[in-house]
Amino acid sequence: MKRQTLLTVLVAVTMVSVCMAVRAQETLQVVARDPDGQGLLAKVNGKRVLFVSGTPEQMGRAHGRLLAELVPNVMPRTMALVGAGLAVKKGEWFYDRIEEIYRRAGPHTPERFLRECRAMAAAAGITERAALSGNFFPELFHCSGVAVRNTASTDGRVIHARVLDYMRDIHLQNYTVLQVFQPADGIPWMSVGYAGFLGTVTAMNLKGVAIGEMGGKGEGDWDGMPMTFLMREVAERAENVEQALAIMRAVPRSCEYYYVISDASRNMVGVYATPSVVEVLGPGQQDKRLPPVPKDTVMLSAGGRAKALSERLHARFGTITPEVMIEIIKRPVAMRSNLHNAVFMPETLDMWFADAGKKTPACDEPYTRVNLRTLLDFYASQRAP
Repeated sequence: MKRQTLLTVLVAVTMVSVCMAVRAQETLQVVARDPDGQGLLAKVNGKRVLFVSGTPEQMGRAHGRLLAELVPNVMPRTMALVGAGLAVKKGEWFYDRIEEIYRRAGPHTPERFLRECRAMAAAAGITERAALSGNFFPELFHCSGVAVRNTASTDGRVIHARVLDYMRDIHLQNYTVLQVFQPADGIPWMSVGYAGFLGTVTAMNLKGVAIGEMGGKGEGDWDGMPMTFLMREVAERAENVEQALAIMRAVPRSCEYYYVISDASRNMVGVYATPSVVEVLGPGQQDKRLPPVPKDTVMLSAGGRAKALSERLHARFGTITPEVMIEIIKRPVAMRSNLHNAVFMPETLDMWFADAGKKTPACDEPYTRVNLRTLLDFYASQRAP
């Protein structure tokens, strides 16, 4: 009886801590409007939310105008910190490397993204070189991803998490922006992003396709579409996992990356992609590079993080909810450099996300819940005459 009482208390304490870690979505508050009517800056739970819509030029101008106070702090000021670190570590000049990346990757980058980037730069008052450098620099540096469904989750729906362990020490968390894109020629989508960044590393679109990445090796293999823009291409074009894979196979790719992709039909895969190969791991598929993968699960991670993730997924198998997933991806699955985390439910278009604090990894910060359809409805209501 005492053991049962103790177990009840432990369960109750766990549930209280999880509830405290997830903030309910509050009412969105408008902060600023684009004078051309192509964008809106709002806040929810203290988080910036940027809405942009229209042509690439219209979206870029709205982005630059609405975040004009933030963009110069990222590009070129924060990029200067990256450049200094590179010079000390490798003895290489940052902008020489960026210009090489742009020269080789630029021809493989959709022109609409470059047009949007130039428009953003002009509106934010920064140079085109600074804007392009900031948007191409992720190719110079090389996280964990997991998705569960069916018997692994509580109700069978897909729960997909991405952990971004990436350069928390350069303080990108000061410039976080939840970005909602409504392109004139593409699928509406949202990204956990940063002021001035037009690509994505964490995204979900209105069709329920969710995607996150994990960097690998291959630095210098830049003759392909940059990873952040490849992920944006998937977000704006793919209606399901199979279409996402078709896009990845069709375009020239750069470096070495791992992806977890899921969709609203409960399809989900892990992907290993280099310039020469695209390998796909299905749910429950074992791989010698990974610890044991539970049934109905896709997971990508490395080292001790992967071992901890595997153990936690097995321990919580069949009971995983978004709130449980938030607990699963805490340290040591997340690293000290944990910049942001996101948990997706593609069938409902819900997303829980957290950003790093000044001295704390994202996994230790409160999560905010948003819904992509609700966000788009809010934007439509604010644009209505």
